[in-house]
Amino acid sequence: MALAAALLLPVAGVHAQESKVGFVNTERIFREALPAKQATAKIEQEFSRREKELQELAARLKSTSDRLDKDTAIIPESERMKRQRELADLDKEFQRKQREFREDLNQRKNEELSVILDRANKVIRQIAEAEKYDIVFQEAVYFSPRIDITDKVLKALNK
Repeated sequence: MALAAALLLPVAGVHAQESKVGFVNTERIFREALPAKQATAKIEQEFSRREKELQELAARLKSTSDRLDKDTAIIPESERMKRQRELADLDKEFQRKQREFREDLNQRKNEELSVILDRANKVIRQIAEAEKYDIVFQEAVYFSPRIDITDKVLKALNK
């Protein structure tokens, strides 16, 4: 009996020790951290010219389509067919440029977010080690505001 109690004593000590758990809201980091805001502004500046070109091409496509609709009844069949082909070609060009724009934009966003996530993870590690956290989660279905350390991470990232 004494032997059983002696064997259970270390196990009870392990269970009595509380774990320190933290949570970081990654979405808030991407939305509110100064480096994330700077990256967003940088990307918007990088892509503003291409976005303007796309808007101009969309306007040209719409005006060409409107003009064709208006003139359909008064132009010869051969002219109508020619304009429809031109409109289809313009639409294909617009679709291609729009797709390339979205792909390039998403790639740049992912590159910048990756850099921010790496910096955030280093900060999280530093906070966890300094404040003796046993584990810090970045994804959770539910978390108590009591364990949320996102504000600490944001403060460190914004320095």
